[in-house]
Amino acid sequence: MSRYDSRSADPASYRDRKSESGLGGYDSSSSKRDYEPQKKVDLDGLTPFEKNFYVESPNVANMSESEVEEYRKRKEITVEGRDVPKPVKSFDDARFPDYVMQEIVKAGFTEPTAIQAQGWPMALKGRDLIGIAETGSGKTLAYLLPAIVHVNAQPILSPGDGPIVLVLAPTRELAVQIQQEATKFGASSKIKSTCIYGGVPKGPQVRDLQKVLKLLLLHLEG
Repeated sequence: MSRYDSRSADPASYRDRKSESGLGGYDSSSSKRDYEPQKKVDLDGLTPFEKNFYVESPNVANMSESEVEEYRKRKEITVEGRDVPKPVKSFDDARFPDYVMQEIVKAGFTEPTAIQAQGWPMALKGRDLIGIAETGSGKTLAYLLPAIVHVNAQPILSPGDGPIVLVLAPTRELAVQIQQEATKFGASSKIKSTCIYGGVPKGPQVRDLQKVLKLLLLHLEG
């Protein structure tokens, strides 16, 4: 005879023994009493979040499809997706606010790089975007400058709010470099940012996080 044959044939008695021993008893009536339905969030009461700030310039609007394709081919730009905006050929075509243009002029840039020319219209429109480009191609400003525009268009943050922009970087060195660019190009609009990474005292980083931040950079290991 099997050693399990001595167990009662009544399955209820087995559940009772489990409950008495504290190994998984389940009281459905208690669960119903403790359950409280979640309150519905009033989405209509949320502050509107504007995310489309792109106004196509006449120069860009007047580009024919063949001109667009020629420009993309010359700049080695490949695009996928629906309703992809035309690329911009100059900083003026991007129609950044004056406070952004001042920083571009200070930096001495002459024309957008490929990732910037195609990426800026998409980012300024608030579209989801994945951009792939080689090192030194201007990727950082391709997302930082539209991010600055988005930040300045939102309501003023209160303590405990934010950040509005989150940037994840694979290395500490890159995270620090991105913050330097964010500090430089965000200076004219007084955008506060900080960089969080390991290997340094946590105190200053914690104090930075307690401030009203608009841009946060994180270094992720692995």
